Amino acid sequence: MREQRQEPAEDAAISIRMLDIPASRVQDPRAQVYIVDHLKPGTTIDRRVEVENTSGEPQKIDFYSGAASIESNAFTVPEGRTGNELSGWIRLKTARMELDPGERRPVEVEIAVPKKASKGERYGAIWAQVTSAKERTGNVTQIHRVGIRVYLDIGPGGEPPTDFRIDGLAAEPGPGEFAVVTAKVTNTGERALDMTGTLSLTKAVVQAGPFKVTNGVTILPGQSGQVRIEVNQALPAGTWDVHAKLASGIVERTATGKISLPVAAPMVVANTAGPSWLVYAVGGIAMLVPVTLVGWYLVRRQRTRLA
Repeated sequence: MREQRQEPAEDAAISIRMLDIPASRVQDPRAQVYIVDHLKPGTTIDRRVEVENTSGEPQKIDFYSGAASIESNAFTVPEGRTGNELSGWIRLKTARMELDPGERRPVEVEIAVPKKASKGERYGAIWAQVTSAKERTGNVTQIHRVGIRVYLDIGPGGEPPTDFRIDGLAAEPGPGEFAVVTAKVTNTGERALDMTGTLSLTKAVVQAGPFKVTNGVTILPGQSGQVRIEVNQALPAGTWDVHAKLASGIVERTATGKISLPVAAPMVVANTAGPSWLVYAVGGIAMLVPVTLVGWYLVRRQRTRLA
């Protein structure tokens, strides 16, 4: 059985981007990188994506659609070619192509919604994949794939509203030497959110920022998530006025507050029966740490990048 090995980002062989943006969404930053739409049952739309060979050698590229979901405030895709209802509605009119170094070419995408499709938002992805059988260290298959997210809402009438509120700002120690400002965001609309934004700090006549959102949070309707912004700059100690401007697409909200710098370090609790644990409040949000399982006979890895 052949091992699938992840390739580092600098070895990326291909890239993919949107070519077509609906006129009604030309001002929406999300629509410039994702397929975001609202369709009535029985509707068919056509879009185009562009794929480029960013490597120094010819590449054979496969195209397909796949499943996606939003789990633990993250847009999540499975390995391989797992499908779902939405991926079954997507047809890529080119299944495979070969590109020379630096060459780019469009790929047509058709999404046909059945007449009996039920109301609600679906999630999927459009993938371009390069599979190489080069054997660098043993029996290894290298897989590199890049994709574009699809957010498709189905239902009669107009598009459901997108909205959110910012429930509070707080500061906590960051992973490095700088503090992190967190904002609890609650999705009060009817479509998923992809949070972006900036944070500015003011203390008397001193200003710092803007600092950008540093985690990619996707929040389902009715749920809350934590947006994190690293203050990656050494600042004088004291109380600072905070101004956060967060957005999802064209919907923008602001919040203000105060934080004290430096932020107290987390408390380390000794545990003689196992490893030490870092203990501090994180806005009541449970954080899951991914665990990598390595099999005895097979290690499966693949390089995946989703816009």
